[in-house]
Amino acid sequence: MNPAAALFAPFLLLLPVAVAGTDAVAEREAVPSGPMSRPAGDEGDPWVTMSTSYRPQDGKQVRIEQHVTVRIGPRPAPMPLPPTMFDDDLDNDGHRFVERKAGKCVPIAGIFGVQSAPGNRLLLIMRDQRMFTATLKKGCNSRDFYSGFIVAKNEDGLICTGRDQLLSRSGANCQVDSFRELVEVGR
Repeated sequence: MNPAAALFAPFLLLLPVAVAGTDAVAEREAVPSGPMSRPAGDEGDPWVTMSTSYRPQDGKQVRIEQHVTVRIGPRPAPMPLPPTMFDDDLDNDGHRFVERKAGKCVPIAGIFGVQSAPGNRLLLIMRDQRMFTATLKKGCNSRDFYSGFIVAKNEDGLICTGRDQLLSRSGANCQVDSFRELVEVGR
């Protein structure tokens, strides 16, 4: 094949389209273009109309929220918890713990670890060597919190009774009914 013919062959194929295109211009002026559902009086460019309809609306209000959760991990107690630890009787070593009233709130940052205690109580081990028990609301079991819990951090940085929800890793969701401080006696 002649190299010049190979070069001009694509252009020769386009020639019938160019000739037919002049006839199509005359037909286009006679028949309105666009979708059939479009009103005849609307002669705007469809691409401009479509691009303006999908433009994001101007925001009148912007809200930025921040949600922080704190995970309190399980921590072995400083000593094993005998079943009689919370009873009034002294155990073999002469150690006994008495629960005394504490406030309604405990600082989240002060909690070093947690361990489930008998019944519906959690033993909170604090960073300053104190221990608290958190009594959970009825229907909650402390065994659900064997791997710690997650709590939403508030502005004041405290876990308070009746306000905050403790979420266990197993899915249990409980509120704290009361806090008590454990004090060792009989040493």
